[in-house]
Amino acid sequence: MFDLVNEILQTLRHNKLRTGLTGFAVAWGIFILIVLLGVGNGVTNAFRENMLSPGSQRIEIWGGRTSKPFHGYKEGRSIELKNPDIATIRQENKSFVNDVISTIYGTTQEISSGRYSIKTDYNGVFPSEMGLHNESKLTKGRFINDKDMSTKSKVMVLPEEYAKRLFPDEDAIGKRVAMNGLSFQIVGVYTTGWGNAIYIPYTTAQMLMGKADDLGSISVQLKGLSTEEEGDNAETQLRQTLSQIHDFAPDDKRAVWIWNQFSMGMRGMQVNNILSLSIWILGLLTLLSGIVGISNIMFVSVRERTHEIGIRRAIGAKPRSILIQIMAESVAITTLFGYIGIVLGTIATTIIDKIFGNEEMFQNPTVDLGIAIQVTIILIIAGALAGLFPALKSLKVKPVEALRDE
Repeated sequence: MFDLVNEILQTLRHNKLRTGLTGFAVAWGIFILIVLLGVGNGVTNAFRENMLSPGSQRIEIWGGRTSKPFHGYKEGRSIELKNPDIATIRQENKSFVNDVISTIYGTTQEISSGRYSIKTDYNGVFPSEMGLHNESKLTKGRFINDKDMSTKSKVMVLPEEYAKRLFPDEDAIGKRVAMNGLSFQIVGVYTTGWGNAIYIPYTTAQMLMGKADDLGSISVQLKGLSTEEEGDNAETQLRQTLSQIHDFAPDDKRAVWIWNQFSMGMRGMQVNNILSLSIWILGLLTLLSGIVGISNIMFVSVRERTHEIGIRRAIGAKPRSILIQIMAESVAITTLFGYIGIVLGTIATTIIDKIFGNEEMFQNPTVDLGIAIQVTIILIIAGALAGLFPALKSLKVKPVEALRDE
């Protein structure tokens, strides 16, 4: 084993410039591969965060107008979503419906604590709203609950920024603010990565806006779906359910407008998979130039050591030992310079992460341990292949001819 290591080191020292230049090609190929994979991960991570998060696995529905006659009704009839639609959708589609909610976006109002005031709009929401936003977390108090919904309670949940502006010197929980001529109690404060929505119960917002039963839209939270086909089937079943409730043709796509975020996310993931495959192909093609260089070095090395190989064969060295030596030298050179490329590539992706890693469409552009292991395996296989053909050529050297070689 030590003899093999010494022979590898001697080979590296004997042709420093040639080995260094060829090794640089390998290191550069691995460096490019790591950086490309890191950038690809950044795009994929942002896509997963924005399009495949629990809050994005949903189908949004709005009322529309019929485009064809049905059951005696003429086309052009307005379809308006109602409160009972929520319960019916839940009941009829239990297999894939996790929750059904809606949101009312109120107009800008003045919210006053007495001494301080702000002007902003509000959102009327269901209790599950907070769980849909990964970037939002309650820091004090609670969120809106089912009791608030059933009693149309005048309660409010504020973002930290507004809580501090309205109550700069005291805890906002339990305090009251005035909005639209009504008194609301602050029951919760939350942090958020973006936006500053003020939440009140959906039923309370309906009362404020005079919408006793109308829904502007319905958001269906999905569960148990994993493919685009399943998402499309869920959309079809939801349209079928609403067609039975509002008596319009099941294939009338204008009667209700549906935005299937889940299926759209699945299609986007297919594009991401193609992007990842393309990155691997480009990286491996870049690495290929270095591997060819390593193979050429080993061919030259075999040619220069023909005399040595002949002597070893003449004194009884087995072909297997010569084969192992040539391939081991190739693997060693490839792995050594490959790991230099891995280290430099990891440093580069870390720098990219520091500069761009928090962008909405580019998050955490780094490579994990699994990628490093995959690249290591590629290096070993590539090094073995680079040394295989020169090693096979060395076995064809006849001892007598080799001893005559100068």
